[in-house]
Amino acid sequence: MEIKIVGGGLSGAEAAYQLAERGAKVLLFEMRPTSSTPAHKTAYLSELVCSNSLKSQELLNAHGLLKEELRRLGSLLVHTADQSAIPGGKALVVDRDRFAARITEILEGHGNIQVIRQEVREIPEGIVVVATGPLTSGVLAEELKVVTAGDSLSFFDAISPIVDSSSIDMDRAFFGSRYSHDSDDYLNCPLTEEEYEAFYDALMSAQRVDLREFEKTPFFEGCLPIEVMAERGKNTLLFGPMKPVGMVDRRTGREPFAVVQLRRENQAGTMYNMVGFQTKLTWPEQQRVFGLIPALRNASFFRFGSIHRNTFVEGPRVLNEDLSLKAREDLFLAGQITGVEGYMESTAMGLLAGLSALSYGKGVPFTPPPPTTCTGALVRYITTPRKGFQPMNVNFGLLEGYNKKRKEACARRALDDMDAWIRAKDLSMNVSTSS
Repeated sequence: MEIKIVGGGLSGAEAAYQLAERGAKVLLFEMRPTSSTPAHKTAYLSELVCSNSLKSQELLNAHGLLKEELRRLGSLLVHTADQSAIPGGKALVVDRDRFAARITEILEGHGNIQVIRQEVREIPEGIVVVATGPLTSGVLAEELKVVTAGDSLSFFDAISPIVDSSSIDMDRAFFGSRYSHDSDDYLNCPLTEEEYEAFYDALMSAQRVDLREFEKTPFFEGCLPIEVMAERGKNTLLFGPMKPVGMVDRRTGREPFAVVQLRRENQAGTMYNMVGFQTKLTWPEQQRVFGLIPALRNASFFRFGSIHRNTFVEGPRVLNEDLSLKAREDLFLAGQITGVEGYMESTAMGLLAGLSALSYGKGVPFTPPPPTTCTGALVRYITTPRKGFQPMNVNFGLLEGYNKKRKEACARRALDDMDAWIRAKDLSMNVSTSS
């Protein structure tokens, strides 16, 4: 059986691995490096274009619970993330290059996978998984519009700057996590009230990238540019990415008025990400405004923040619960283009799309995990009709029967139900990375 996958991001890579490990022959098309996108920087498969954090590891957090479900499903990406982890407090944070390089090595070396480096401009015939993600090229996006008989939806997404650690003034910064002062997981840049006010005023008056072409396109609420957050009020940032609560400056023994957290991008600690500082400021303005943060007054940036347009389909209108298109049953969608938001959410949809495509090829109906699980709840969200459909991160509110007072029981039920689904589908698989 041969299955074509278009797109080598997180969801496409996961789908390819799941299919190949189960004996299918996979043609994995990835247009990079021949053609690139506004956000990608490398030719690696599964390149992380935004944060290098895969969010919480805790089972009483929906993001942590989803990752545990994926581990039990034999997810290559979660397994590799665990192996590529660097300090990040309660979050699973990875060395982004090590993570993507290892995924690329495994898939390119797999006997059942042929990686083809070319842009797909027309949807192929046969069994196909489209996993082109939120940065789907214009030509293919137009193809999808035709197949789905409607317009694609879209929103703006922004990414944070990355700072050269050697340019940070360490005398004006301190290590520590929120409520964990002995930790070195984050490097914190404190500001006094006067320094915050100067920063805020500069931020509000700074020049931004001209977005008139897409002026009616909304931002994704979970990834707002910092200047957009700041427009909501002078103190908004103090309850968001610059929140000082739980932070104690080791040098003074006091809580600062405001703080900017920097998170390691790699194991060596040569690069730091400005947490929550996604932005649409022009590059010269980022240098000027962020330079008002005392510890970053002489900062050099490996990457400035930027903004890009994300595309997704109206899942409830065009998708079946097996992630196939209602208009073409041998064509499956995976990842963020389905209307989920987030790295692990995309990975989950890639994994399920791969399994579903395999079932279709065998002539066996595919049903997703129950909506009491995070994975199944996401499928239900993107396939159940609703007004004003917008992308969604995983959260406990999506789980069927969720009760805030019984969160621990809901988490246990999710894992029990996932284990039962795996046994019923005979999907048990240990991840092998020796390929």
